[in-house]
Amino acid sequence: MTSPTHLVLIPSFDTGALVLATVRGARAVWSPVWVVVDGSTDGTDRLLAEEAARDPGLRVLVRARNGGKGAAVLDGLRAAQEAGFTHALVFDADGQHPAADIPRFMAASAEAPRAMVLGVPQFDAAAPALRVKGRRISNWWAGLETGGAVADSLFGFRVYPIAPLVAVMAATRFMRGYDFDPEAAVRLCWAGVPALNLPAPVRYLDRAEGGVSHFRYGRDNLRLTWMHIRLMLRWLVGRGRAV
Repeated sequence: MTSPTHLVLIPSFDTGALVLATVRGARAVWSPVWVVVDGSTDGTDRLLAEEAARDPGLRVLVRARNGGKGAAVLDGLRAAQEAGFTHALVFDADGQHPAADIPRFMAASAEAPRAMVLGVPQFDAAAPALRVKGRRISNWWAGLETGGAVADSLFGFRVYPIAPLVAVMAATRFMRGYDFDPEAAVRLCWAGVPALNLPAPVRYLDRAEGGVSHFRYGRDNLRLTWMHIRLMLRWLVGRGRAV
């Protein structure tokens, strides 16, 4: 399906050749698809440029330096806004997200254009138990911060209305790295954007399948904890005004 208002936006950092399969899966069901290469050093910028030269439904943006997922998404959102798009489905490059569900999420967004459509991951037996259990902490915090509006704070398979998200991100220096997904959901709730939660399968690929993960359990959970403390303080003091 081709849309003049909704695009798929894929931030990518050193994902290897797997990014091509991810992009092709998304392109099989949707157009346009944009990829933001976030300072990758693994040659995927060249691979994606070659793919885009053969596919008019694919556009590739390249950042000179790695700035984090949120920074890459923000660059893509601003470019999409300038091109006249109103909504973006953010889709991870690592093969975890279900390309087949892209049209379903886009249809839900078209029916409720003011809302953000948030994927709620449905884990299979291959999902690492540590990751599944660990996300419950962030989800508990996000539920407290949003009155239960956000069913899952970390799953990156989401459709965002572009203008509110760009405005929220422009008002804070945070949300540029791994903290993007949970903080975007919380701050958009505070800005009055409704949350529509839809189930979606998630797949964890092992190294033999080309799986790549930049998640570091200790480091990133500490960052998430600090983020939620910061958000809770802002919520208690200012009920969601930007910091």
